[in-house]
Amino acid sequence: MRDSDQHSPHQEAGRPPEKASLIPSVRVQNAVTVQKFQRVTFLWMIIAGLLFLTFSLDGYFLRMYQSSFFPALRAEWFYAVLTLHGVGMVGLWFVVSMAAVSYLLVNYIRPPLWASWLALWGTLTGFVLLIVATTEGLFGTGWYFLYPLPLYSQGTWPAWATGCFFAALVVFCSVWLIWSVAMIAAILRRYPLRYALGWHYLSVEARKRDLDVPPLVLITIVALIPGVAGFLDAFILFTFYLVQWQIKGFVANALLMKNLTFFFGHLAVHATMYLGVAVVYELLPTFSGRSWKMSKRIVLAWNAVLVMVLFAYFHHLYMDFVQPRMLQIIGQMMSYFSAVPAAVVSIFDGLWVVYGSRMRWTIASTLMFLGLMGWAVGGVGAVIDSTISVNSVFHNTLWVPAHFHTYYLMGVVLMLLGFASNLGAELSGFRDSPLIRRLTVTLFVIGGYGFLLMSFWAGAHSIPRRYAVYPDELAWGTYEARVSVVFIGVFILGLLLYLWETGKCYVKIFWTWLGKGQLGSFAPLGSRSRR
Repeated sequence: MRDSDQHSPHQEAGRPPEKASLIPSVRVQNAVTVQKFQRVTFLWMIIAGLLFLTFSLDGYFLRMYQSSFFPALRAEWFYAVLTLHGVGMVGLWFVVSMAAVSYLLVNYIRPPLWASWLALWGTLTGFVLLIVATTEGLFGTGWYFLYPLPLYSQGTWPAWATGCFFAALVVFCSVWLIWSVAMIAAILRRYPLRYALGWHYLSVEARKRDLDVPPLVLITIVALIPGVAGFLDAFILFTFYLVQWQIKGFVANALLMKNLTFFFGHLAVHATMYLGVAVVYELLPTFSGRSWKMSKRIVLAWNAVLVMVLFAYFHHLYMDFVQPRMLQIIGQMMSYFSAVPAAVVSIFDGLWVVYGSRMRWTIASTLMFLGLMGWAVGGVGAVIDSTISVNSVFHNTLWVPAHFHTYYLMGVVLMLLGFASNLGAELSGFRDSPLIRRLTVTLFVIGGYGFLLMSFWAGAHSIPRRYAVYPDELAWGTYEARVSVVFIGVFILGLLLYLWETGKCYVKIFWTWLGKGQLGSFAPLGSRSRR
């Protein structure tokens, strides 16, 4: 049994913990409570699968448009779908990562079930508003919605579409802020902050081995504290937009608005990635039989990230020459430093967990491992781009979406698809087919990295991003997009195969619950493997 399981809420009733702890023990979760978490997480994963397929097809449309597949279609549609795809994907995977971590934390704390339901319905409401704003109103600023473009459409989209878009963002940020704060509060009720952050592992107290904190708790706290800061920042940003929209003559400071925008977006994306990594820390050992316990290096690495991620966003503003020079230098330094501790420690520890073990390879474990490696590959591309001298050349090229999609699509998305697959397998009792697993993973890898390789190559050759149609001087961008379309099609075939295989598990779970049957175990995901 892992050290972090000694105070699990799933110990048998009346059995004392093996070692005394200064942290109040969580009472045994009853079967009804655990099943409630199973149901809400099950629903989250169903929604995630459907929306991921939808937003992936949106991305497919974007590259097809750049390939001149739709010459008669207005360019406004390209930018509207670009906005839907960007905001939709970022929002979707944040809530999926939160749902996954919330479910896994049932092994250690009492996560806020009510907050998960609130976030689910709030997120769906936000997606409806977003879809209406982009597909009906053709709101097309891109997911950055850089100031002051949303307020000056020049007749491209109506004013109500702007209001609808910002209403979606307000709903998103409101429910996600509540969910994040409730999750932090639930963690702190059991683990005081210094323990949740693992500081006691740096002192002599750790030798007592009586204050075990799982890495899942540490990384969740490290992800959510900056996430909360980002959501609070977003409300300041929205307030400035509202005031300028409604009060004639008021003009916000453009540099401040851009800083607020990228602080929000940067932290939301990084919170998602860190939560995805937390899932891998918790679940990958259940497939290898090796524990991934807290250590001083993990504590030091993730505490360093907690500080540095707050300042790394400055690398988004290198092109803003009025930004104070020192902030640009800080942005480059923090981008370098924040990429090293967590990534290096996680990658080497992850390789140790897998290498030489009797690894049980399933779709879930394979995707989580590949996601961890994809996070590292994308991080290298991001660090290259965060170098000021390189960014001055690459900033407005396809290099940027290439490295972003690497650590997002082939990183955190694969991690969370692995979680969803394992959830279905654990609750249904199904075992995936080795043939289907190999085929699915092969399609994901060939399609995903083929698409990314073309984007990296195009970026290195100065093909710009955000162009709906490439002019004759950049005709190579059109050919590159056509090759990308082929690879994206391969990836989507893999996604359809994944949804088919995983969907069979979810259909069985649905019919079991509909018939009021019981699943194989009331314990949360992975807990059976830890016993």
